[in-house]
Amino acid sequence: MSRIFVIHENEEWLPPLAEALDHYGLEWSELYMSGRPVDLSEVLEDGVYYNRMSASSWTREHGAAPQLTLALLENLQTHGRRVVNKARALDLEVSKARQAAVLERAGIRTPRSVLAAGAEDIARAARTFDGPVILKPDCGGKGAGVELFETGAALAERAEAGGLDVSPDATMLVQAYIKPAEPFIIRNEFVGGRHLYSVKVDTSGGFELCPADVCEIGDAACPVGEGADEPNKFQVQTDFSHPDIGKFEAMLAGQDIEIAGVEFLFDDEGHAWTYDININTNYNGQAEAAAGVAGTERAGMMAVARFLGEQSGQIGAFRQAAE
Repeated sequence: MSRIFVIHENEEWLPPLAEALDHYGLEWSELYMSGRPVDLSEVLEDGVYYNRMSASSWTREHGAAPQLTLALLENLQTHGRRVVNKARALDLEVSKARQAAVLERAGIRTPRSVLAAGAEDIARAARTFDGPVILKPDCGGKGAGVELFETGAALAERAEAGGLDVSPDATMLVQAYIKPAEPFIIRNEFVGGRHLYSVKVDTSGGFELCPADVCEIGDAACPVGEGADEPNKFQVQTDFSHPDIGKFEAMLAGQDIEIAGVEFLFDDEGHAWTYDININTNYNGQAEAAAGVAGTERAGMMAVARFLGEQSGQIGAFRQAAE
């Protein structure tokens, strides 16, 4: 039996997981990575280390946190510690371009993507697209910095006119825009490498779609508390199935990812297009309550806590002692 360590940089996203861990009576600690030096010669305590580092850390002025965490994860793996979502997973989390390459290799349909640095290269890349395109930071998160252009030429003209707020060395993804048949996407949640449930997400309000109950993106956050009179943008679908889900499970296993959300949408012809992999997955409490899974082992954070408890031997030891 060993302790669980939660590696993260956002205190606002921790309470739901903390509540679930405490529900099972698990022993755990947090490793807060913003401003935390990493001694690469240090041998850390044996335990289960859950990597919850987010690509959106830069939006909270924690831009160095992913690199610090990558070093920490490599150290942990060097010393044989059990890591959930290893360094390879985080390396994928912080690059939309590498995600696209991994999806292509796994035989999963994904929009054409070109990685470019600086306005000149963005313009050159944009002119290779005929239809609408999306410009997004390679290290994304929460949909921040995503912009849609009607044509590749329109993006190129903006870039050439100096209208893009990007530094010369900023890596940006120019990606073909796939118009959904209806204004929603499906986010498929995986815990322990297995599909937990899917979430239908209303995209009519834009790209910034943080599923957490506490989210820093005002209008994109779901309504929480008394007086919330708008419908929830998130609808949990416990019976959702699709042939790509099996491909997602195989792809995640190949990338050392055990807890994640994978997003896709459907075009007018019914084809599924996958465009995003998130290893720091959050869950919407109101949507889970509406689906009747809140407080059960099917709820996101409860499933995560249970998985971590099993990996640490704490839940198994508790059961044996109870019997």
